[in-house]
Amino acid sequence: MKPLVCLMVLYLISEVGSFDLVIDEIPDEVENLIDVEIEGFPPVSKTRNGRYQRSTSDWGYVEDLVEDDDKIGLYSYKVQSTITSRLANTMIQAKMVNNAKRSQHIVFDVQVPKGAFIDNFTMDVNGITFTSSIREKSEARRMYSQAKAKGKAAGIVRSNALDMENFKTEVNVPPGTRIQFELHYQEMIRRKLSSYEHVISMKPGRLAKHMEVDVRIIEPQGLRYVHVPNSLGDHFNGITTISKGEKKAHVSFKPTMAQQRKCPTCSSTAVDGNFVVQYDVNRENTGGELEIFNGYFIHFFAPENLDPLPKNILFVIDVSGSMWGLKMKQTIEAMKAILSELRAADQFSLIDFNHNVRCWRDNLVSATPVQVEDAKKYIQTIHPNGGTNINEALLRATFILNEAQNLGMLDPNSVSMIVLVSDGDPTVGELKLTTIQKNVKQSIKDEFSLFCLGIGFDVDYDFLQRIATDNRGMAQRIFGNQETSAQMKKFYNQVSTPLLKKIQFNYPQESVSDVTQSSFHNYFGGSEIVVAGKVDTENLQHLESIVTATAANAELVMETLRDVEELDGFMKKDKYADPEFTKKLWAYLTVNQMLAERNTAPTAALKRNITKSILQMSLDHHIVTPFTAMLIENSEKDEIMLADQPKDPRRGCCSGTLGLTPNAPNNNKGIPAWANVTAVPVSFMPEQRSPPVSAVSINRVDNDPHFIIYLPKSQRNICFNINSEPGDILNLVSDRGTGVVVNGQLIGAKKAENKKLDTYFGKIGFYFKNKGLKVEINTEKITLKDGSYSIALTWSDTGHIIRKQLLISVKKESNVTITVGEEMSFMVLLHRVWKNHPVNVDFLGIYIPPENQLSPEAHGLIGQFASEPEVYIHHQRPGQIPEKPQATMEVKGNKLTVTRGLQKDYRTDRVYGTNVQCWFVHNSGKGFIDGHYKDYLVPHLYSFLKKP
Repeated sequence: MKPLVCLMVLYLISEVGSFDLVIDEIPDEVENLIDVEIEGFPPVSKTRNGRYQRSTSDWGYVEDLVEDDDKIGLYSYKVQSTITSRLANTMIQAKMVNNAKRSQHIVFDVQVPKGAFIDNFTMDVNGITFTSSIREKSEARRMYSQAKAKGKAAGIVRSNALDMENFKTEVNVPPGTRIQFELHYQEMIRRKLSSYEHVISMKPGRLAKHMEVDVRIIEPQGLRYVHVPNSLGDHFNGITTISKGEKKAHVSFKPTMAQQRKCPTCSSTAVDGNFVVQYDVNRENTGGELEIFNGYFIHFFAPENLDPLPKNILFVIDVSGSMWGLKMKQTIEAMKAILSELRAADQFSLIDFNHNVRCWRDNLVSATPVQVEDAKKYIQTIHPNGGTNINEALLRATFILNEAQNLGMLDPNSVSMIVLVSDGDPTVGELKLTTIQKNVKQSIKDEFSLFCLGIGFDVDYDFLQRIATDNRGMAQRIFGNQETSAQMKKFYNQVSTPLLKKIQFNYPQESVSDVTQSSFHNYFGGSEIVVAGKVDTENLQHLESIVTATAANAELVMETLRDVEELDGFMKKDKYADPEFTKKLWAYLTVNQMLAERNTAPTAALKRNITKSILQMSLDHHIVTPFTAMLIENSEKDEIMLADQPKDPRRGCCSGTLGLTPNAPNNNKGIPAWANVTAVPVSFMPEQRSPPVSAVSINRVDNDPHFIIYLPKSQRNICFNINSEPGDILNLVSDRGTGVVVNGQLIGAKKAENKKLDTYFGKIGFYFKNKGLKVEINTEKITLKDGSYSIALTWSDTGHIIRKQLLISVKKESNVTITVGEEMSFMVLLHRVWKNHPVNVDFLGIYIPPENQLSPEAHGLIGQFASEPEVYIHHQRPGQIPEKPQATMEVKGNKLTVTRGLQKDYRTDRVYGTNVQCWFVHNSGKGFIDGHYKDYLVPHLYSFLKKP
């Protein structure tokens, strides 16, 4: 059997979604690259037609690579980033090798900054190169379908709506395979709190023989300073070098392999975080700086030394049940600090809401010391509980501001704003997000701004972002942890100092065209406004701009004049400068502006026209947007992968405590990908391995009860049955390290058959000790308990329960998934039988992915296999039944006779199930599990397993 190479791409982009690529067929060129050696990298590799193809990269020898237990070596991890006038072009490249004697997965996993546009991705597998191109989505799907019909389609990507910005590629390769990944993306570096901050994620996951981060900055305005904070930790003090000139800078980070180690004898890497470069530029003109190059202009506007405008601010705080605990404590701490920073000229009030809406004051009050202290005392008394009525809370806030405006209570030069702090979706009152968005827009009437802070992992950040940008504001997601308070204060500081309002940019109409947004409601200190457009440089010697704005004490008029050829010499002489930086910045700003306009388009016709414009811009500038797809092809273009971006369905969930989604059986946002598998035909494979596909790569207990344990390293399924008594509680997972328990209680059939009473799981309990949460699932309902607090859904519901970053997703009469952050997830499957069946009863099955992050202390009938034992199966021979051969299995010092057979995976077909091949261990798993199965009996549904 030839070793196979299968490819998986998982690809998440802010505002766009995530991509999960599933391979239908293996590229022939890659499958036949099997003449490779295990030690190091051979200079050539052989294709199926007998020709040898040299790799496109000179990797050298890699025998001295440091490998983890999986024998995967990281030869190099390289990041190159060039910033030209705030436009950052970044390339991340990793070269890896599988030095194991078996096929296994190699993963390329990087973080892409929110708002960045990915514009290129390539993969080189033993000299076969796959490159990408951007196509209109329907065209890309058509090309993929045609290739699939001809048997030439390598895969398809399906999307899930997550707001994380990961790019992940996973490749299953044979021994000795060398592979290179290379990702390119571009972003505009935004100015916040008087600094530009370029963030590069550095999470290689293992030691690299060669590691390098190389950042070059080219700023024609001149560099005020360049700083690299110690964001990766004290471990790397003194390694970064900075070379700064008047207008250019070079930052280099090259830790040796010894410096990368967590400790001198450690084989794990200490490189795990963000590499950050901060800088600012010189400013000589209050009217901003004009940069003109290659037919485009960029106008950077960031005036300084202005008195702040007074502000009228309403804080709208979510105090629903889901804010209970650390999130509420941190919010109160942050709000007390924020209130202390209000200026004497400011006016403010507080609104807190759950299913009801309360006002600390029904009108705005001056920020005197007495009022501020009283507001702090009020916040201290908040106790979260109940649901979430976002619509009424925001409308109450807009009413207070509008009434104050109508009564003449606001300073004409003041700036009005609302700051919403929430951790989720509406569960009370108006639930339709588009209606809430429309209501708020109509009430605000472009008179003031709305800023949104989304707290936690469960918040619908896309909605908060839409409603904020729709109302001249912005949104930010922060995570409910110990740093919540600091993150909230940092966000507030970005909007706490309005310096200008009613800003208008004016340019000579006969000389410029296609100008991006040129009017702005407010300018906040420490930020920057950027305007871009096309300019006719052939018939123009100078470009003049006039900016008008309202300041604290006057109406300002600021002029800027710039020679259109001033930058030509400087930019053309610098080999690192991007010659298309003005064009790319204009495209970046234009696409983002059109995406925002599309969200608020009042008519379907206008939305269609904007969509067409976004599509054309995406194709012209080779960037991925929601209306394009990325095709990944080999050089012969006869193997195609499709990176698709279908529009994400909105998650029907709640943030308060409970969310129901009627008539939404396909609502899968927040549910782990392994829980949404499609049926995969299973055929008999050679005895060495089980097929490494998602339909079988999971641990499960189902039916009466049949255990199937998947061993990822050896890619085998081992199965056994447990024959116990009704009422017995079996421990499946007991992990004191993570504080997680999973137990199942058996029920019996209505009567025995052939003198044997079958047993099934009728109740499954989950205990998350560190969160203080218990979940009980039986055949009637799903219950979450948090101390004396309890909430339940029945199997007739579709919906979610969210508490303390634990998500329970219920699919009506089908399954429940429990997700704990990114660490672990579980699925419980419901089996219904005919109510009057003479023998069978309703029962449950449980599915647990091996990727769950359990600790080394994990045990239990399933948990013990988190530390995979060495399994050696040999001496395969015919069994008593021809379809069920036997073999000898050596495991844990035992020699066992095992039988090849089929078990069932019921996730895709709950009636008949999908066949899963496995080696069956007789006598209730004796010899494969530690001890005897009776050692796993526990007294209660939430009991830990006793230590041996």
